[in-house]
Amino acid sequence: MQKIKKAVVAVAGSGTRLLPATKAMPKEMLPIIDKPIIQLVVEELVEAGIEDIILVTKWDKKPLEDHFDCNKELENDLEKTGKDKRLKEIIKLSEMANFIYVRQKGPYGNGTPVLSAASIVENEPFVFAWGDDLVKSKVSFTKQMIDDYNRSGHLMIGVQEVPKDQVDRYGIVDLEEGSMKLKGIIEKPPVDQAPSCLADFGRMILNQEIIDILKNTALGKCNELWIVDAIRTYVKNNGEFYAKKVEGGKWLTTGDPLNYLKAILEYAVEREDIGDELKKYFQSLK
Repeated sequence: MQKIKKAVVAVAGSGTRLLPATKAMPKEMLPIIDKPIIQLVVEELVEAGIEDIILVTKWDKKPLEDHFDCNKELENDLEKTGKDKRLKEIIKLSEMANFIYVRQKGPYGNGTPVLSAASIVENEPFVFAWGDDLVKSKVSFTKQMIDDYNRSGHLMIGVQEVPKDQVDRYGIVDLEEGSMKLKGIIEKPPVDQAPSCLADFGRMILNQEIIDILKNTALGKCNELWIVDAIRTYVKNNGEFYAKKVEGGKWLTTGDPLNYLKAILEYAVEREDIGDELKKYFQSLK
């Protein structure tokens, strides 16, 4: 079985729900304290052994490329001023993986980044991640998924339980009884028709079969190309696809102001340098 060494990361979205902050700055570059969202995603992937990270971008995403590029002028300034810790952090950014940048082409939809990177991951399994979805866990969730894949060989998608009254906001997985094996995915079902409370999110292990199906998948809801439509077809054709829960952590979406702020707080309260003071501050608020 081939080892998973590549990840495709979708970062071509416009972040309209976070305007005007995202007018001139990619939403993936918005900070979670002192690291941009995309860096936390990349660190999760690298911890899992991913070596090649393919960022599927568009014309206004150059700050992403600059962030992971080498900056000798900054490195020299940090060295001269004796800021060794910061220097190591900055050098590590460009060395943590092999970064590949691909411009997205094709219709709107979260399936298009996969097709845009198809030639780079041809005939091998790969991780597909959304660049604004975080998974805060003791052990990298991508590592958890890859370890599971190495044992079983199953393709999979990350899921997390959500409150029943919120199932109509997400894609909800339908599982075989007593199993994590996927029967289907239902987009934003009415509460009384939801097959479970497990919402899917932007971590998947896919392969060439999914790419081939996606190439022949018709545009779906809102005239967009959806990865879940390809997964449904794969399952319908007797392919085995599994849901994978996060162990020792949780999925944090950052796509809207409220959830973005919640994600910042989730990370901040556990920081040794600021966590205790932040908790005290919130206790002082009336």
